[in-house]
Amino acid sequence: MWRIIFTVVQVFSAFAIIGLVLLQRGKGAEAGAGFGAGASGTVFGARGASTALSRATAIFAAIFMINSLLLTYVGMKVSESQPQTILDQAGGQAKTPAGAAKTPAPNTATVPQPAPAPSSSPATAPAPAAPGGTAPPEGAPPK
Repeated sequence: MWRIIFTVVQVFSAFAIIGLVLLQRGKGAEAGAGFGAGASGTVFGARGASTALSRATAIFAAIFMINSLLLTYVGMKVSESQPQTILDQAGGQAKTPAGAAKTPAPNTATVPQPAPAPSSSPATAPAPAAPGGTAPPEGAPPK
């Protein structure tokens, strides 16, 4: 609800700033007013219009900035309460009956175990090659 209220205030203040800026005269228009041209025909007097419009623009700009911070704060609170990932959304849609505990499904897939490595013992290990390039006879002890 606060988000909607802050959004309406944000849009209103943005349009007010745009309108007030368009109503104000530029710096070039004030050069002729220094010599008295057209100053008596204004509603607010010679300086009154620029002061009132500038002050209103500053007020609406402050409202706009504060409201932007409030919208950011409210938006962060809303995003923290919502699911962050697709898995969170899928988990939130799966409903369990009241009182029923969630138990994981049994694992029916069998994972093959790796074959044990053959043990090497000194009696069955092959003898190292002789320095001459030939292997020693089977019954001979190594040098």
